[in-house]
Amino acid sequence: MSRFFLTWRRCFCSVPQHSITSGNDPVTVIATLLSNTTRIRDLNQIYAHILLTRFLESNPASFNWNNIIRSYTRLESPQNALRIYVSMLRAGVLPDRYTLPIVLKAVSQSFAIQLGQQVHSYGIKLGLQSNEYCESGFINLYCKAGDFDSAHKVFDENHEPKLGSWNALISGLSQGGLAMDAIVVFVDMKRHGFEPDGITMVSVMSACGSIGDLYLALQLHKYVFQAKTNEWTVILMSNSLIDMYGKCGRMDLAYEVFATMEDRNVSSWTSMIVGYAMHGHAKEALGCFHCMRESGVKPNYVTFIGVLSACVHGGTVQEGRFYFDMMKNIYGITPQLQHYGCMVDLLGRAGLFDDARRMVEEMPMKPNSVVWGCLMGACEKHGNVDMAEWVAENLQALEPWNEGVYVVLSNIYANKGLWKEVERIRSFMKEGRLAKIPAYSITTNSD
Repeated sequence: MSRFFLTWRRCFCSVPQHSITSGNDPVTVIATLLSNTTRIRDLNQIYAHILLTRFLESNPASFNWNNIIRSYTRLESPQNALRIYVSMLRAGVLPDRYTLPIVLKAVSQSFAIQLGQQVHSYGIKLGLQSNEYCESGFINLYCKAGDFDSAHKVFDENHEPKLGSWNALISGLSQGGLAMDAIVVFVDMKRHGFEPDGITMVSVMSACGSIGDLYLALQLHKYVFQAKTNEWTVILMSNSLIDMYGKCGRMDLAYEVFATMEDRNVSSWTSMIVGYAMHGHAKEALGCFHCMRESGVKPNYVTFIGVLSACVHGGTVQEGRFYFDMMKNIYGITPQLQHYGCMVDLLGRAGLFDDARRMVEEMPMKPNSVVWGCLMGACEKHGNVDMAEWVAENLQALEPWNEGVYVVLSNIYANKGLWKEVERIRSFMKEGRLAKIPAYSITTNSD
């Protein structure tokens, strides 16, 4: 027996036996337990029981395998889902049109692109390549892998694609940074007589926001009222409208949408906060955050990126520190690179370089070029030579091909009248010798 199965057998210790064995239909009982499970540990125990009782041997239908694979995928445990899929094949059970979309989702979660290609080949062998859900899964897979040519090829091979396939291609292109291509596909979809639904509109509005086309945004808003919706997509579309108008620079229109919403979730509030912060409206962003907390909606890590960005634009150091601590201590949110980046930017702009350096050195992850770039900009603003040299060394180590850091450092030297250092940097840049930051406080042999 494989190590995988032995692990699950060891996990089985506390699932109440009567909850599984009671009743006349074990298939229904197992399916219900799987669908109601919200924790990996519980799911492992249920699966251990399934193995111990040889449930899948006596009930080998793909439906039962699908339920297990779906549960692991739903709980974002794709490796386990894929292992069970392989076990299903080894047991001689053929996947059906419901199996492959679930497996493809697990493949995307784990970025197992090679396995995804094998699943695609197997889907063709089974004649499932034109099934709407399978085809959408293949398109999503290739888009997430950045292989847009293959995604288009899958789509084009079906001469009668369903709406789900159109949505998959539009969404994949939009999320892959090909906003204009996504909009072109949307227009083509309309020409073929398809009416967009809520999923279509969310994807195409995201693409519109990426290019900041206000005229297109206003046109898309009209389609929102015509799109087929359900309770879930209504709020999703409203949030997308807010985000789109915010990225197009029209927070007044974003607020009109927000004000008319009957139900607002964390994404609704966050879209408003981020939109205000993006355009430098710090007071409005922080006021919106205050109202959000009063309404009882719990902020998430994206909300705090908007809040801290607003503090950067407003230059409010004390508030920035307050909200950074609030995020950790009150809401239990672990700061990510973006949060640290905002704080470094905030402290650097205020000229608090000791605090900014301490923040960088205490970060649990390595700072990226954006963090270093923000700090370098602050050094130029305040003329801090020592800090600029430290930042330049780190930036040069991170991006040795980037000459921009030398230009900024040269400007800082020039503003301080350190002409010898300016000439040294220009000489290094001219000769292409960028292996070490040439600064007056660093010993070099280039004289």
